[in-house]
Order: sequence, then C-alpha cells, then structure tokens
Amino acid sequence: MTQAFEIAGVGLASQQQALDVIANNVANINTPAFKRSDVRFSEIIAQQIDAANPAANLTAESSLAGVTVRSVLALDAQGDLERTGRALDIAIDGPGFIELMGARGETLLWRGGALSIDESGALSAGGGLLLRTMINVPTGATELLIVPDGTVKARLNGDAEPQVLGQITLVRVNDSASIERMDGGLYRVVDERGVEEREPGADSIGTLVQGAIERSNVDMNQEMIRLLIVQRAFAANAQIVQAADQFMALANGLRR
Repeated sequence: MTQAFEIAGVGLASQQQALDVIANNVANINTPAFKRSDVRFSEIIAQQIDAANPAANLTAESSLAGVTVRSVLALDAQGDLERTGRALDIAIDGPGFIELMGARGETLLWRGGALSIDESGALSAGGGLLLRTMINVPTGATELLIVPDGTVKARLNGDAEPQVLGQITLVRVNDSASIERMDGGLYRVVDERGVEEREPGADSIGTLVQGAIERSNVDMNQEMIRLLIVQRAFAANAQIVQAADQFMALANGLRR
C-alpha cells in the first residue's frame, strides 16, 4: 500500500512542476519576445541488476520507477510583430537570435527590442549590453537604418547617401538545451556547439525588422487548456492518496 502513496506523490510533484511552467508562461504573456515553455513527461525505467549474472541483465524485464518532467523552450514559435515606428526598435522575423556580450564576457542571446546608443556611440541592447558585432554610431549621424539583412546605415555629415556602419548577424540555436533562460528576455549560451552564426536571411534564420517589436508567443487559450489537463491529473493523483489512506485505515482496523 505504501507504493500507492509513492506513485501518487511522484504524480503530484510532476503535475506541480507542470503547473509552475504554465504559470510562468501566463505571467509573461505581455513580455516582449518571450518564448513560452512546453512540458515534457518522461518515464523513468528501473531494471534489476544481477552482478553475478551479467548476461541475465540483457533479458531482464524493466519496471516503471517514476516520471520526470522537463521544460522545453518553444524557440521556433514566432510571436506577432508589432509596429512601433521607432528607429531603434528591432525585431527578428524568424528563429534567429542577436548575440550580445555579457558583463563578464559571456555570450548572451537576445530576440530584439529597444536598442540604444551609449556615451561612446556603441549600439547596445537593454541594460547597456553591447552587440557582439560592435557597431559604433558616429556623433551627428542621422537617419539610422537597419535593413533586413542586418546592415546598419546612417547619414554622416550631411552626405546624400547613407554610409554603412556595420552588420548585425544572427545565430541559430539548434538545441534548446544549449541555452539557459535569464531575466530581461536574455538567454545565456551554456554549450557553444548548439549555436551557429549565420547572416540574416540565410538558411531560413530570419531577417531583421526595424521599427517593430516581437510580442510573446504565449497563446492564452492553449495555456488554459493545458491548465485544465494538469488540474485533472493533479486531482486524479490526489484521489489515489485518499483511496490509499482509506485502505490503510481499514487494514489498521482489522488488527484490532
């Protein structure tokens, strides 16, 4: 009977983790460029190991030992692009990310938002994080343009034609496990092998859109459906605990 409590406990803990993921998605529905997380359940299989007879281990029957829950970022799900008309707002139409330099030199990824120009003229993201491409905007530059292929242009000293200042490149994340979500819409690269740099527009990595921001890719209707499923699963596990408790009470009564 104690196994019933263990099974129900694992189920309750798993559904609680799923609920936390859904709650985080809903809380960030209005966060620009936020990428929702999906829940993945996996069975944990335990196998009896016989040290004296290794050959028997190959044919031994496996038994269910529990379940594990992991959160998977929906990186390729595009959020709606909202036009703002501000020259320093930038969005990515596609799955790519912009590389930033962290305060300690680590590589950070950004889905776009409001750019700024610091005191030295460097183009940077929110929080003063510099673009890894290191683009400087000269003093007095006007009509800053960011074209879809990432080329940054501006008019200098009243020139008739805008001058090229640099190019913003994009990176593609091939494995969501290679990055870690941080606050402020940033992602930290934990495994460089899962990230590769490409030029905007190449290999469907996406293009840059000036004067726009990306909205969250969270769908409230889908999150409510997931919430109902988790709620029913949580209630079912709670009923197992209740039933096991009733059986234990009957067993204890028989001893008297």
